[in-house]
Amino acid sequence: METSRRTVIAAAAAAGLTAATIGTAHAAGGSKPVRELFGKLADGTKIHRWSLANGGTRLKVLSYGGIVQSLEIPDRHGRYRNVSLGFDNIDDYVARTPYFGALIGRYGNRIGKGRFTLDGTSHQLSVNDGVNSLHGGAKGFDKRVWDVEGFTSGSDVGLVLHYTSIDGEMGYPGTLRAKVTYTLTRNGDWRIDYEATTDKATVVNLTSHVYWNLAGEGSGSVYDHELEIAASRYTPVDSGLIPTGELAKVAGTPFDFRRTKTVGRDIRVAHQQLLYGKGIDHNWVLDKGITARPEHVATLRDPSSGRTLTIASNEPGLQFYSGNFLDGTLVGTGGHIYRQGDALCLETQHFPDSPNQPSFPSTVLRPGQTYRTSTVHSFGA
Repeated sequence: METSRRTVIAAAAAAGLTAATIGTAHAAGGSKPVRELFGKLADGTKIHRWSLANGGTRLKVLSYGGIVQSLEIPDRHGRYRNVSLGFDNIDDYVARTPYFGALIGRYGNRIGKGRFTLDGTSHQLSVNDGVNSLHGGAKGFDKRVWDVEGFTSGSDVGLVLHYTSIDGEMGYPGTLRAKVTYTLTRNGDWRIDYEATTDKATVVNLTSHVYWNLAGEGSGSVYDHELEIAASRYTPVDSGLIPTGELAKVAGTPFDFRRTKTVGRDIRVAHQQLLYGKGIDHNWVLDKGITARPEHVATLRDPSSGRTLTIASNEPGLQFYSGNFLDGTLVGTGGHIYRQGDALCLETQHFPDSPNQPSFPSTVLRPGQTYRTSTVHSFGA
């Protein structure tokens, strides 16, 4: 927390402000969120961008997909860079995005063959990843327009996003009312709180799909980033990237990040799981399991800038995706082409294909229950 404050002071000093002045502003909290027009959809729907700043972190969020369009943090010298991949226009988000920065639902990750059975009733979902359903189907929460309201609360600032998914949308049963709160704290943490209720038994697994590059968006490969994941097991997959049901030990495999190592150290090892994913695209079984409050799950560090990202969550799983399908056809916010390995995702969530895997933690939500989960991203340098 002191690290965040030091980086804020360093940046302020470069602008000619005093430490005393910035310290007072830091204690008082961030400014009120600002809304501006970002673009329009083909049907004329206006898409807004909200800008927030607090504790040394700057965040820009779209009403389309709840997308994090930009997240800026300072390096060890107080110099700011956007550390998340994205686009500078709405058209690319609609037509081309591989889930850059998006809210994911109803079900984050894959469901095998787009089918599951709940309480004796079979449900066929939208299939959009070969024969499987990925991230909620062809038009998941990432492609919906959310109602967004800005707020200030004490020293915190943030956004509350609402979306109602009707019964049968993308094949899912029940009308699901989702509420997601993005909060920037006085320490510069970015917290996400997810809530949802339903009027019929359904499955739900919400997450955030930010692509991280702590050296800065468009700066090249993240293979030199250092990563630690607090997990002794992972879920191996078949050739369609659907979990086999096994909870395999990471020891002796390229998936062992219990001790910090570079992302790229073992990524080209001839291991069948890496061949299936064209790199890493797997779920880690977190040692802590499901917890009442967010607990540490991973730490990412860029040696060149000194920037660090520490993630805490109450979820039991973490999907680590190493940007394998970035193929040089997308141009990002900074005008650079994105290529394989230019960013990575660390998605806190329940396990893929849980509705078809009885041994996995359940993702069933029933009427009268409230789905709640939280993830906190802390930054330093």
